[in-house]
Amino acid sequence: MDSAAVPVDKAGSGNSSETGTVEAADLPAVPDGAAAVFGSALDQAVAFAGMLATQGVEQGLIGPHEVPRLWDRHLLNCAVVAELIRDRSRTLVDIGSGAGLPGLVLAMIRPELKVTLLEPMERRCRFLAECAAELGLDNASVMRGRAEDTSLRAGVATARAVAPLDRLAELAVGLVRPGGMVLAIKGRTAADELKKARPVLRRIDARGAEVVRVGQGKVDPATTVVRFFAR
Repeated sequence: MDSAAVPVDKAGSGNSSETGTVEAADLPAVPDGAAAVFGSALDQAVAFAGMLATQGVEQGLIGPHEVPRLWDRHLLNCAVVAELIRDRSRTLVDIGSGAGLPGLVLAMIRPELKVTLLEPMERRCRFLAECAAELGLDNASVMRGRAEDTSLRAGVATARAVAPLDRLAELAVGLVRPGGMVLAIKGRTAADELKKARPVLRRIDARGAEVVRVGQGKVDPATTVVRFFAR
């Protein structure tokens, strides 16, 4: 599949008359501590939570059972990853962006980053484009395509729930510049995945592969990330 940019129509996406609305009481409550993590992007995060809880569920991007834990399990979990992105980084690609986690969240928190949301499924691309437009994220763009077919090169690559690390590492390293950083958001299996992926990481000459936990004291549990750098 060839990569293709998806246009963002800022004039009319996300209209409540087309997508349906939910009562405010049905939306996930903003937890204590969210303001400290999101800062000036909190309003955007609240709006995005509403989109995930409505259009995201309707389109099958988020399961209904995930709505009560959108903040703790998804939004905050992704937001703290911004702490690992170096200040000098200017471009980021989110592999298999899906519902925009973590790509849209990181675009909110780091507006100086040019974020590309890479996603092969058309309906997901349209959801991402609508969210980026509705949230006013001029620094986020959507590209339809698969990682292995894309010539994009960014300073940072992120991925969440895309593939096991041994497979993901090969995909991600092809999307970052020399010396670029890969951040794979993982859970309790991170250490085991890293151990299994060591032969692949050696073959692609990845450097400094390690499991790091970020957001301690801000999110519970802390977000587990496998980080490595391209040769």
